[in-house]
Amino acid sequence: MLKSIDPILTPDLLWLLASMGHGDDLVVVDANHPATHIARSTSSQRLIQLPGLTMESAVRAIMSVYPLDNFDPDPVRVMMPVDDPDRVPDVQRAVLAEIERASGSAIAPGKLSRADFYRAAAAGFGVVQVGDSRGYGCFLIRKGVIS
Repeated sequence: MLKSIDPILTPDLLWLLASMGHGDDLVVVDANHPATHIARSTSSQRLIQLPGLTMESAVRAIMSVYPLDNFDPDPVRVMMPVDDPDRVPDVQRAVLAEIERASGSAIAPGKLSRADFYRAAAAGFGVVQVGDSRGYGCFLIRKGVIS
């Protein structure tokens, strides 16, 4: 146990976050995502699983130590619903609220099709899969620098 570190942040997850450089993408996905397959293609080839958590609780913990890239116009990207690309699922609203709270500014996420999200996720640094079963809980969160 570390002082002032959220216990959701496991040693493996802390390693992943600390190993990332600015401009690297953290892939955070729901329980429905083919995370094992995608993780094999990432830079670290790491899959961190956080079963039993909601997306917003996992992202809240991650954002407590993770600097969001403020140089990128789309530091957060989401997967658009296939059936209605303009719809914003509740899980995305909840997670974006946590990212906005942590970053102190409004976030208008970039939106990717399912195929584009999978390609971008495979080019990410590593994957965090949360046990949340709500669909479209799929995020790319770009790491910034600590200033």
